[in-house]
Amino acid sequence: MPSSRPPSSSSRARANDDGASIGKLDYKPGGRPLVHDHSNDHSEPASRHSEEHSYAGSFFEEVAGGIVEQDREKMKKQITRYTSFAWAVINCLGAGGITAYSLYGPLFQRRLHYTQLQVNGVSITAELSLYLPVPIWGFLCDRFGPGIPSLVSGVFFGLGYLLAAFAYKSGPPPERGGEGWPYWVMIVAFIGIGMSTSGMYLSSVTTCAKNFGRGKYKGIALALPIACFGLSGMWQSQIGSQVLYEPKPDGSKGDVDVYRYFLFLGILLLVLGTIGFFLLRVVNEEELIDEAIDEMEQSGLLEDSQFLERMTSSGNIGYGTINNPDGRDDMSDGELDELRRRAEEKKARRLEEQRKKNWLLNEEIRRFLSDGTMWWLAAGFFLVTGPGEAFINNLGTIIGTLYPPATSSPTDGDMGQTSAATHVSIVAVTSTLARILTGTITDLLAPTSSPHQHRRGPNSLANSLASLPGAAPPEPSGRFEVSRIVFLIAFSIIMSIGQIILASGVLQGHGDLFWLVSASIGAGYGAVFSLTPICVSVIWGVENFGTNWGIVATVPAIGATVWGLAYSAVYQWAAERSTEALDGGQQDLLCYGALCYAPTFWAMAVSVWLACGLWLWAWRGPNGWCRRGILV
Repeated sequence: MPSSRPPSSSSRARANDDGASIGKLDYKPGGRPLVHDHSNDHSEPASRHSEEHSYAGSFFEEVAGGIVEQDREKMKKQITRYTSFAWAVINCLGAGGITAYSLYGPLFQRRLHYTQLQVNGVSITAELSLYLPVPIWGFLCDRFGPGIPSLVSGVFFGLGYLLAAFAYKSGPPPERGGEGWPYWVMIVAFIGIGMSTSGMYLSSVTTCAKNFGRGKYKGIALALPIACFGLSGMWQSQIGSQVLYEPKPDGSKGDVDVYRYFLFLGILLLVLGTIGFFLLRVVNEEELIDEAIDEMEQSGLLEDSQFLERMTSSGNIGYGTINNPDGRDDMSDGELDELRRRAEEKKARRLEEQRKKNWLLNEEIRRFLSDGTMWWLAAGFFLVTGPGEAFINNLGTIIGTLYPPATSSPTDGDMGQTSAATHVSIVAVTSTLARILTGTITDLLAPTSSPHQHRRGPNSLANSLASLPGAAPPEPSGRFEVSRIVFLIAFSIIMSIGQIILASGVLQGHGDLFWLVSASIGAGYGAVFSLTPICVSVIWGVENFGTNWGIVATVPAIGATVWGLAYSAVYQWAAERSTEALDGGQQDLLCYGALCYAPTFWAMAVSVWLACGLWLWAWRGPNGWCRRGILV
C-alpha cells in the first residue's frame, strides 16, 4: 500500500524537483575525472603518472576533509549538548528559591502584621502562578526552544523580587495599621516570582529531556536539574540566615534581612535567565521529529492524516541542491537566478519543516490528553504534591506550634529551639538526595523500553507479528528489574509516615525530633517530583515533553491551594478556641498545640495513600501500561 507521509530528511536527500536522483558516487572533484585521458600519452609520457597521482590525491584530500568536517560538526554538537546541560543545572540551582518561603513567611506575620491567612495567601498565589502557566511555558519550549522562556523568566524574577523588596521595606499596609504599601502589591510581586520559577525550571528540564531523553541515562539527566531545583531553597536559605541577616544588639545573627535577600535573588536570577537565553539549546531536534513521524507511520497511526494527504498532493517531496562546480565567484545571470531559486527553496523547506513539527506536536498533545492513564497519573500527582507544598510553605508556623507560647516565635537564635531555616535545609537536602537516588537507580533497574513504545497502534508491525499464531513472547532481559512506579509508590509511603508522625502529636514539645518529619516528607516530595516527569518522558516520549509535563505539572497548584487553605482554616480555628492563644499585639492569634495541625496532617496521609492506589491502577489496571506493553 503506498505510503502518504511527510518526507524525512533522508527521503529529501534522494529526490529533486525534476525527479533525478543524486547518488553518493556522483562526485567529481573540481569537475575533472579521476581516470586520465590516455589519448595524449605519447605527447606527455613523463607527466602522466604525476597528474594521475595529483587527481587521485585531490579526491582523497576532499574525502579526508569531509570526514574532518563531520567530526568537527559532531564535536560541536556534543559541546553544545553538554554546555546546555551544565547551564540547565545552574539555572535550576537558582530557580527554586520559592521553596525557602518558610524562611521569611513568619516575618510577614510579625513585621508586616499579616494574618496567617494573608501569609498563606501570598504563598498560594505564588503556587498558582508557578503551576498554572506551566503548559504555556512548555508550549514555548517545544515550539521556539528553551532560550526564550529562560530570558522571559529572568526578567520576571528581577521585577518580582524588586517589587517584593520595596513592599516589605515600606512596612505594614494601611489595613494592618501601618503606612506601607498595600497587601495586593506583595501579591502582584509573587505572581511574577511564581511565573518565572516555572519558566526557568521548565526551560532547563526540557533542554535535558530532549538532549538526553533517548539515551541510556535519561533518568539521571532529568534527575540532576530537578534535584538542583530542590537544592536551591537550601543554599538560598543559608545565604539569607548566615550572610544576609539582621544583627542583634549583641552582634549575634538574627532574622534574615528580607529586603537585601530579595534584592540579591532578583539580580542573581535576572543574570542567570539572560545567560540561559544564549546557552540553552536542543541538539538535533529535526532528527527527533523525522524519526517520530517515521515511527508513527510504521505503527499504523497515520493512515487517515489529512496533513499527510496534503503533503503528498502538494508535491513538496524534496528540494534539490546544485553546487557551484568550479567554485567561481564570477557567476552569470543564470547562475545568480539559480542561487535565488535555491534560497527560496531553502526558505520553503524551513517553513515546511516547521509545519511538520507543529503537526507532530499537535498530534502528540491529542494522543496524550486522550490517554486515560495520564489522568490517573496526574490525579495521584495532585494528591501527593499538594500536601508536600503546604508543608513546605507552612513549615515555620508548624514549628511555632510545637513550643510553649513564651517561645513560640522560631528564630535561629533561640536556645534549645529548632529553626525554620534548619528544616528548610533538611527538606532541600533530603529532597535532592531522593531525586538523584531515584533518577540513578531507576536508570539501572527499570525495564528497558523502546523510545516509541507509546506509538504502537493497532495496525503496527509489532502488534501484527505478536498476533501471529505461535508467536513467542518477548524474551526477558535476564537482569533484575523494578518498575519506576514501584519507587514512586514506595517514596510516597515514606512521605505519609512523616505526616502520621506529626499528626499523632508525639513531637509536641519535642521540636528537636522534627527532623524526622521534614526528612521523610522532603524525601517523598523530591522523589515524586523526580520520577513523575521521568515517567512522562518514558511513557509518552520526549518530542512534546515540555507541553506534556507542563499539563501534568499544573495540578500541584490546585493541591497547594486546597491544602494551604485547609491548614490555615484548622490553624485559625484552633487558635481561636485555644485557651493558650496569644494576642500578638495586633490582634493576630498565634496557635500552640497539636490541635493546630493534627487534623490537617491526618487528612494529608490519607490523600497520599489514595494517590498510591491510583498509580497502581494506571500501571496494572485493565487498560494500564502493563496491559498495553508499555514499560516504565
